[in-house]
Order: sequence, then structure tokens, then C-alpha cells
Amino acid sequence: MLLIQNIRLSRILRNTWQVDLIMIASCTVSYLVREYLISHHFSVPSIIPTLLGTAIAFFIGFNNNQAYDRWWEARKVWGALVNDSRSFARALLNYVDEDEESVKRMIYRHIGFLYALKANLRGTIDEIYTKYLTEADLKEIEKHNNKHNALLNIQSRDLQKLSKSNAIDGFRFIEINEMLTRFSDSMGMSERIKNTIFPTTYSYLTKVFIWLFVVTFTLVISEDAGPASIFLGWLIGFVFVSTQINGMSLVNPFENNSAGVPLNQITRTIEINLLQMLEEEEIPEPVKPINEEYVL
Repeated sequence: MLLIQNIRLSRILRNTWQVDLIMIASCTVSYLVREYLISHHFSVPSIIPTLLGTAIAFFIGFNNNQAYDRWWEARKVWGALVNDSRSFARALLNYVDEDEESVKRMIYRHIGFLYALKANLRGTIDEIYTKYLTEADLKEIEKHNNKHNALLNIQSRDLQKLSKSNAIDGFRFIEINEMLTRFSDSMGMSERIKNTIFPTTYSYLTKVFIWLFVVTFTLVISEDAGPASIFLGWLIGFVFVSTQINGMSLVNPFENNSAGVPLNQITRTIEINLLQMLEEEEIPEPVKPINEEYVL
């Protein structure tokens, strides 16, 4: 997630330079075609780039709105995980009587659940979660593809044991069990966002229309601007392309990049909070911003 208020132009160019080169080449070819092939036969009506520009603005605006909705929903889901995780640990620490070992094991297992879920959403191999699990837990989840879901199942079983041993009363059992249900809901919503592909036609058609617009715009203004139409065509195209790329960077909010939801930071924050609630001595450092620009 980006932290800085003002983004340097150099950063934008690093993300768009390949497209910029292709646009400059397209504008150059368009200028040469107009100058040496079609200028004596007909002229391109200015209404064409005007209509295309209007259509592109609607397409980009719609795509960016939908992309941001996906990003914001993902951020709300993980914000809920932060709140529920703290409540879960607090409930176990204060409601369970005379079974500190089980409480500690369940809180540790919850930290492992968060790291396993994060690794799954990021599509990375992250074994951090294993240090918070017992040998029995690791052996049980080894046969599961969805390890974070398997960990929730173990949590439910341990909660049932606490209820049968009268370590918690019925009301508090229901309250803590509802938290486990909310964890499952958040897990499912995260997986839905990750596995639901943004309609490819939206992005593809927007790109096609931008190229058509750049070419026709260059053809139209080359009559008056001459060779300068190459630069002007690229400049206008750069505005549309940059805006479109900015929106598409939010389509996959769990990607491990500067535009994604900062899962590393959020997970580490929960880890620190829960370990401090357990009064542990070894507390990891918070995740620090990279180059003071963004946090993963």
C-alpha cells in the first residue's frame, strides 16, 4: 500500500515506459502515414477521436471504480480480522478458567492461521505459520490443501473440549464460537476476491480503444501540428494509459506489490498485539515501509 501523498513522475514512467515507447512508435507511424500516404486523398474527421476519447473516459472510470471496490472490500475484510483477532485473544485470556496452556495454544494457532491465509492469498510459500503450531497440528494439516481452514477446524475442536471440561460456560462458548465463524467468513471473502477474475474484456477493450484514440488523434492534429503531433499524441495517450494502469493495479488487492493490501503489515500487527497480550518476551519488530514509499 502506498504511503506517500505525492508520487514522483519517475515512478510512473518506470511503470509505463514500455507502453510509452510503443505509443511513440505508433504516433510516429501515424504521422508518416498521414504525411506521405493519405494527406492528398482524404482527412480524418476530428469527430472520431472526440467520440473515442469520451468512450474511453467512461470505460476507464468504470474499470477504476470496480477495481477500487475490490481493493476496498479486501481492506475491510482484513480490518475485520484485526478487530476479531484481538477480541478472540481477549476472550480466551479472560473467560477460560484454569487452562492457560490451551489458551496459549489456541492463540498461537490463530497467529499461524493468519500467516497460512496470507501465504495462500499471496500465492507464496511462507512457512512462518509452522512455528506457531504444535507437532500434532502440523501432522494433521499436512494432508489438507486448505491449511488455514484445517486450523479453524482444530480451533473449533479445542473450543469444544474447553466447554466439556467446564473451562468456559455456555454463553461464553457461543460468543467465542461466533468469532471462529467470523474468521471463516473473512477467509471465504478473501478467497472469493482472489479467485474472482476481473472481466478481461473490460481491460482489453479499454486498451484497444486507447490505441485507436492515439492513432486517430495523431492523424487529426498532424495537419496543423506537423511533427509535433507525435509528442502531443503520446502525451494525451500517456494520460489515458497511466490512469488505466493505476486502476488495474488495484484489481488483485492481495498481490505482493506496492498497490496491494499490506498483508505483511496487518499480519505482523496482529501477531505483535496477541503476543503482548500473552506477555511474551520475544516480540517481532513491526513491518517497516520500503523506501518510505509503500508497505507490503
